[in-house]
Amino acid sequence: MELKKLPYDLTVCKLTSIKDVNLENEFYFFSKTDEELSLVCKTEDTPLNTIEREDGWKGFRIQGVLDFSLIGILSKLSGILADNKIGIFAVSTFNTDYILVKKENFDKAMDILAKAGYRVI
Repeated sequence: MELKKLPYDLTVCKLTSIKDVNLENEFYFFSKTDEELSLVCKTEDTPLNTIEREDGWKGFRIQGVLDFSLIGILSKLSGILADNKIGIFAVSTFNTDYILVKKENFDKAMDILAKAGYRVI
């Protein structure tokens, strides 16, 4: 399985609304529940009016389109990282999964996953 590094720093934050988010930006994730509105975006694109924010994330995605019948892909990756004391923030799209780790752990995470048999590009 191939993992592709994302070439930018990421921020995870809470917002009161999406009105200050440029929806033309190339990369972002929104999630909204009855309790919060969250945004993951390039750090350089983070809106100024966040409620809370945490900078310092890097990410990678599982390359290709994952069929919904595939089981345990995210679990296996997160388990390998957890066994090595690396926490994650995961986001899924229709096509694939994205995993974010803190910047200071990113190179270590990529090395561990490469040694576990994943192809990192």
